[in-house]
Amino acid sequence: MNSNPSNDIYAVIMAGGAGTRFWPLSRRRKPKQVLKLFDKKSLIQDTVERLGTILPDDRLIIVTNKQQQRHISPQLPNLSDDSYLLEPIPLNTAPCIGLAAIHIRHRNPDGIMVILPSDHLIRPVDKFIGKMLQATDVVRETGSLVTIGIPPSRPETGYGYIQFEADDPDINQEVFTVKAFAEKPNRSTAERFLETGDFFWNSGIFIWRASSILAEMEEHLPETYEELKIISDAIGTPGYAQVLEDHYSRIRPKSIDYGIMEVTRSPIKMIKADFSWSDVGSWDEIYRIADHNTGDRTVVVGDAISLDATGNYIYSPDRLTAVIGMKDILVINTATATLICPRDRAQEVKDLVEKMSKEGRTRQL
Repeated sequence: MNSNPSNDIYAVIMAGGAGTRFWPLSRRRKPKQVLKLFDKKSLIQDTVERLGTILPDDRLIIVTNKQQQRHISPQLPNLSDDSYLLEPIPLNTAPCIGLAAIHIRHRNPDGIMVILPSDHLIRPVDKFIGKMLQATDVVRETGSLVTIGIPPSRPETGYGYIQFEADDPDINQEVFTVKAFAEKPNRSTAERFLETGDFFWNSGIFIWRASSILAEMEEHLPETYEELKIISDAIGTPGYAQVLEDHYSRIRPKSIDYGIMEVTRSPIKMIKADFSWSDVGSWDEIYRIADHNTGDRTVVVGDAISLDATGNYIYSPDRLTAVIGMKDILVINTATATLICPRDRAQEVKDLVEKMSKEGRTRQL
């Protein structure tokens, strides 16, 4: 495999999410991707550094919005404003990917997109890069839509799943033909997925030609495609900013999984990951990843003391937090808000944030 990728590869880093499951640490003014949850680098710094091992800065595209760019840019001083593609409003992953695709196609009609969220934790880098280059080779050879599948280690209900064809002749190369996509399952369904042995976790990483995904959108999301076509025709003109503002807002929100991957009639290939991966999707996932730095399986970040307590995650950098007689809970203690909940309900933090927004508690968001 060529370790020096050709000039047809572009990385698209999706960085417009608010990371509401990480409230109260993650806020509108400080989204998850700029948080330093594990070391001295933020999640988006880690993502850009990982890709920078094979791609020059001018082929890194960060899709975000004006508000979040103000927080991201200081963390990535080597990137110019030209590296940012700004959405007027967030519309989920399909419009985001479509917007990046029209810009890549404008630069290179044969351009290949490597699409990644900005907030994944991936180790080691060399194995990740190897899979990305393998995926671009598959795109060139077959023209397929390609995704990365993660071998599941538990019946996780917070991830989507990909089912593959068990009798696929390419399996020995760890390249599988996708049979179906499955959304986040309940516990019993997730357990059944693991028992069958033909389901992987959906990493949310995609590789394909920009022209291919735009052709899929023309077929399956025609209203989205028509608006993107108008925006595409304005690229490089003085009126681009206004056309983008006017027409992007007319697009309906849609995920790439619902809009394309679950309905396309085109072949989809899945490459099996051989690297460690987490989408860092909740506080409970942080607990799983972190070093359990006490004898009672508790993770402490900051200053905390516990008595007759086990399996807890305590984040309290600015003040002492004391816990007595609690098991498997989260305590996230910040200067302006505190979250306490069972670890197995960490996904519901997003619902709590939605409730706060509806009740007008915007100061805490």
